[in-house]
Amino acid sequence: MIVPPEVSSKSKLNHLFAATLEGLFPNYCYLCGLRSHREQPLCHGCQDDLSANETCCSRCALPLSQAEPQLAQGNTPLQRLCGQCLASPPAFDRALAPCLYEEQMAFLLHRWKFHAERRLSTLFAYLWLSQVSKQLAIPDIIVPVPLHWTKTWQRGFNQSELFAVELRRQCRELRKVKLDTRLVQRHRATSAQSGLAAGERQANMRGAFTARRRCDNLRVAIVDDVLTTGATAAAIATTLRDAGASHIEIWCLARTPEPQY
Repeated sequence: MIVPPEVSSKSKLNHLFAATLEGLFPNYCYLCGLRSHREQPLCHGCQDDLSANETCCSRCALPLSQAEPQLAQGNTPLQRLCGQCLASPPAFDRALAPCLYEEQMAFLLHRWKFHAERRLSTLFAYLWLSQVSKQLAIPDIIVPVPLHWTKTWQRGFNQSELFAVELRRQCRELRKVKLDTRLVQRHRATSAQSGLAAGERQANMRGAFTARRRCDNLRVAIVDDVLTTGATAAAIATTLRDAGASHIEIWCLARTPEPQY
């Protein structure tokens, strides 16, 4: 059982200290600008306005309509699978992406990645854990999506690594899991994925990653911020699968809907 982050990581004394700190240095909501009256820089109202990715593909977390058929496989629970996962299943086994990538979420992620608002890492981990705790299976290792060293130098940080660090800090069970930032190496700088079509994204990621050692029979969680076409996730998952991983999940905050042409 996964304990909600605010319960597992703070004692009554810590709560008292946090309340005192909030009184002296109040947090303000990133979306509406009003006091959030909580430890997170997002008020309850704006959090409720974030779109949840509730009806989605059981494999890649692509948002689906309620009309999509459910499939039963043996004695497993009913599952919804998108057409792409039915026709050509990805190298990973499951993606957990509890939020939809819409206007408010896009704004928060943009502030985080391109304006160095690193404290949003705490908020994102809180949101993720609050929504997926009942679905969470503890892996053997956690692997943040690596950036090429040039991108890390330009940005000053790897947002996926910050997210992974916060997930482990806020969840007692995940603290026991190794965070491995060296298992997968991004050995060539790729073009920016934004603006590329699905096929171009796959070609852009082909051969971009290398596993530095074997990970036979390990359960691996790959941590990223947003899952779009899944090209990056699939490339890393393929690399880890070739290195012996037995089960691979993608953990990200948000999932983009399927493009409408």
